Amino acid sequence: MGRDADKDSTKSRRRSPESHSPESRSKETEPSSKKSKRDRHDDEDEKDGGRSKDRHRKKEKKRDRSKSKDRSRSRDRSRDRKRKRSRSRDRDRSRERSRSRDRKRESRKGRGDADGKQKEKKAEAEETANKQSNKENAADLLRNRTGGAYIPPAKLRMLQEQIQDKSSEQYQRMNWERLKKKLHGLVNRVNVANLVQIVRELLQENVIRGKGLLARDIIQAQAFSPGFSHVFSALVAVINSKFPHIGELIIRRLIVQFKRSFRRNDKGITITVSKFLAHLVNQQVAHEVLAFEILILMLETPTDDSVEVAIAFLKECGAKLMEIAPRVLNDVFDRLRAILNDASMPDSKLDKRIQYMIEVAMQIRKEKFAAYPAVVDDLDLIEEEDQITHTIGLEDAVDPENQLNVFKFDPEFEKNEQLYEEIRKEIIGDADESSDEEGGGGDDSDAEEDGEEAEGGTEAAKPQTTEIIDNTEQNMVAFRREIYLTIQSSLDYQEAAHKLLKMKVKPELEIEMCHMLVDCCAQQRTYERFYGLLCERFCRLKKEFQETFEQTAKDTYSTIHRFDITKLRNMSRLISHLLQSDAISWNVLSDIKLTEEETTSSGRVYIKYVFQELAEAMGLEKLYRRIRDPTLQTAFAGIFPRDNPQNARFAINFFTLIGLGGLTIDLREWLEKGMKASKSMPELESSSDSSSDSSDSDSSDSDSSSSSSSSDSD
Repeated sequence: MGRDADKDSTKSRRRSPESHSPESRSKETEPSSKKSKRDRHDDEDEKDGGRSKDRHRKKEKKRDRSKSKDRSRSRDRSRDRKRKRSRSRDRDRSRERSRSRDRKRESRKGRGDADGKQKEKKAEAEETANKQSNKENAADLLRNRTGGAYIPPAKLRMLQEQIQDKSSEQYQRMNWERLKKKLHGLVNRVNVANLVQIVRELLQENVIRGKGLLARDIIQAQAFSPGFSHVFSALVAVINSKFPHIGELIIRRLIVQFKRSFRRNDKGITITVSKFLAHLVNQQVAHEVLAFEILILMLETPTDDSVEVAIAFLKECGAKLMEIAPRVLNDVFDRLRAILNDASMPDSKLDKRIQYMIEVAMQIRKEKFAAYPAVVDDLDLIEEEDQITHTIGLEDAVDPENQLNVFKFDPEFEKNEQLYEEIRKEIIGDADESSDEEGGGGDDSDAEEDGEEAEGGTEAAKPQTTEIIDNTEQNMVAFRREIYLTIQSSLDYQEAAHKLLKMKVKPELEIEMCHMLVDCCAQQRTYERFYGLLCERFCRLKKEFQETFEQTAKDTYSTIHRFDITKLRNMSRLISHLLQSDAISWNVLSDIKLTEEETTSSGRVYIKYVFQELAEAMGLEKLYRRIRDPTLQTAFAGIFPRDNPQNARFAINFFTLIGLGGLTIDLREWLEKGMKASKSMPELESSSDSSSDSSDSDSSDSDSSSSSSSSDSD
């Protein structure tokens, strides 16, 4: 407190300039001299109290420092003590070790042959204990769910040979692991060339015991490589002819997997499994009823995914179904055609891609599934008499028997192995005999070949030629590119035609050239008359070109719902140009049936553009005369139908709405005549009734007159 007061007083002195003057000093000293003694004593007490507090604080700080130093010293002392104890312990241990070594040396020197025998016994006991521990460790590895760490086949064989009791669980488990690895490796190696050899090696193993493993391996291998489904189905067919229960197990598991993936809307797995089932139908392992059940399920409520699965299934087994049950297959394609017609409606939910797939499937059917044979000749290994077909439906397969994939202890293991050995000998014989037969056959074939070479030694060696087939279509792509560049580099259509003819196109590529011209025209943003004149020139040059463009015109209308509006407009103008110039025949219009049921919205737009272009180029009067031409009535029979008044009214309304009602004058007259004829029918019937009545009255009058004349004569 005193210090604070002194600080305040010094501050006040510094601030006031008058404090340094003698007058101010005198003023300050005067009141201080007048202070009482009691006040002076109080001030001194305050100063003493502040000093005592400072001293007390300093003492406390010194005490804290001394305490911390004492603590650190005590810690150091305890550490030193611990170190000394540990050093002493180490010394004692080292002394004890050295003493024990000395004792052992002395005991070894003093012991004789008896001690050596005891050591040998101990070593043997340790070795047996190590062997048992290794066996237990191997058994522990094999008891794991995943099989544990990888054990090489040689080590498995060694472990298996060490076990003397073949009926033990450990031996059976090792045999199970060896069987699993063997089956998995053989199934993954199968292909068209080595199928028979793989089957022989598979049957060397106990496939009855491992049928669950074999079925699982085949299904997994087909799922990883669906392109080899025909190979795996041939493998199943061969195994099924010897062990039908294995083929039935594979079909049941595939059906269960198919239903599970269908419920989960997993399109990829569904297509993969359906391909496998289709090839099993081709190999007559599964009945064709299963195939039709799958198709009905997919097409009952069509969606994009279900139709895609059905078409993929049809591609694989359509050839076999056409051979076995063509009528049912026709019903399936009728259903696909109805789906395609519904898809062309504006409110359809099906994608354009699915419509293309349906059209492709119909084209494949027209070609009688030539690109998708049922069974390849190299895989047709089982005759129909030996093949066993399983009639399992979608609702029949319930239990996939997944417990067969897991090891189970067999109390009659040795007996079952002997039974399978007898079965194997009946099927394929001994392994040595089969190998000798194969070797002997090879020697005979070699001898025959040597004889043939000796006979043909005098003759001149014939050169061997190999034909290389290019399936990549690189030549076709290069040809189309050349045509496109030729067209783009030409000033007019005459120059383009001259350059294309100068290329000397092969006869088999002429059709492709015509298709390329049409595609170039269709891909333009707007129609260019250049392409119409160029196509007209080629039609007049050669009849084959004309037939190609006529077929293109027919195909255009049948697939017009696949075109966008720009391509549709370009194609309609190109066809109308070829028609009005008589470059192609008007009979290309015979496929068009202008009715409400037969046409789609895209088809009606196409007909509208074609006839509007024709009317603009030829004139309405000339076009009407062409329609009335008696030689072209077959071409316009579908466009101006006269089979039904309802269809005739639809055609009249259509041409009236597009501004070409003058073309329907003849059709209107026919419709009016038909209406008059229908109205005159009841009048004719009434007049015929009245004439019959009058004839009856005349006959009665004649009868009365004849009777009167007879009476007069009497």
